[in-house]
Amino acid sequence: MRYWWVNQNQTYKHEVPGGFVWSPKANRNGRRNQFYDNMREVEPGDVIFSFADTFIPAIGRAVAPAQPSQKPDFGPVGDQWSDDGWLIPVEFTPISTPIRPKDFIDELRPHLASKYSPLQPNGNGNQGVYLAEVSEAFAEVLLRKAGVDIDVDGPIDSGAAEEQASNQVQSAIEGRTDIGPTQKLQLVLSRRGQGVFKANVRMNGKTCRCTGVSHPSLLVASHIKPWSKCSDKEKLDGCNGIMLSPHVDRLFDRGFISFEDDGGLKVSSKLPPGTLEQWGLQSLDNVGPFSPEQATYLKYHRIHVFKN
Repeated sequence: MRYWWVNQNQTYKHEVPGGFVWSPKANRNGRRNQFYDNMREVEPGDVIFSFADTFIPAIGRAVAPAQPSQKPDFGPVGDQWSDDGWLIPVEFTPISTPIRPKDFIDELRPHLASKYSPLQPNGNGNQGVYLAEVSEAFAEVLLRKAGVDIDVDGPIDSGAAEEQASNQVQSAIEGRTDIGPTQKLQLVLSRRGQGVFKANVRMNGKTCRCTGVSHPSLLVASHIKPWSKCSDKEKLDGCNGIMLSPHVDRLFDRGFISFEDDGGLKVSSKLPPGTLEQWGLQSLDNVGPFSPEQATYLKYHRIHVFKN
C-alpha cells in the first residue's frame, strides 16, 4: 500500500462527491509533469488524502488504476488544462471535522520528503504540486489527527477495477484472429449477460433466485465466476450463471453476497448496514440448492469474489 496527497483547491467540489481524481497527462506545452505521471503509479487500495483550502476534508482509497479519460465537466475551472488526461476512481470518506496540517506541522516536519513534498517546512502548501506520494509515517500522523475509521487493510469495492479488467479483455477479444465474428459477438454479449449466455443460463432457471421475478427483460444473467477471469467456454457456460434481479446482481457481482452450494445466503460484513432491508431482502435465507456444475463456480465466487 502507498499513500498519496492530492491538491484539490479548484476541483474538490467535483472530484470528492464524484468519486474520482483527474489530471491532464502533460502540461499544456506538452512537457511531462511528475505530479501527473504519479497518477499511473496509484494502485487499488492506496490511500489518498484530499487537500483543499489549507485543510484535509476527506480521505479516500483508490478503487482502480488510472484510466485514460477526457477532462470531466469542471465548469469554468481548469480551462488551462488539456482535455486528455488520467482518471482514478476513488472512494472518499469526508472527515466530520477537517484537519489543518499546518496546525501540527511540527509532527509532520520530520517526515517531509526532500523532493516533491506537498508541504513546506513551515506548513504551507507547495504551489504546483498536484498528486504527490507521502511516507507511511507522514500518513499515520494524518490518519491519527483525522480520527477517521478508514479500513486501510480491508477489501475495497472492486467494481471499477473489474470493469477496467473487462474492458481490456473485450478489446483483446475484438482483436483476435483465431475466432470468427459470430463467436466474438457472443463472447462480448455475454459480458452484459446477453446473447447465447443468457439463453444458456435460463435453461438452468428462469426466475431470480432471490426475488422470484420471472420476466426475462427484468433479469440479468449474472456470471458466477467474473467474465474477465473466464475462458471462452466459461464465458458462455450456462452453469456459470444465475438469473438475478438487477439490484441483486449488483450485490452478487461486487461480492457483497454469495451462496453456499445448498442455497444458503452469505452476507458480507462489508455490505452497508440496512441495504438488505431497504431492498426488501431482509427475510432471504436460502434460495434453493445449486447443481454440482454451478457449485464449482460458486466455490470460486466464495473464495475470490465474496468480501470475507
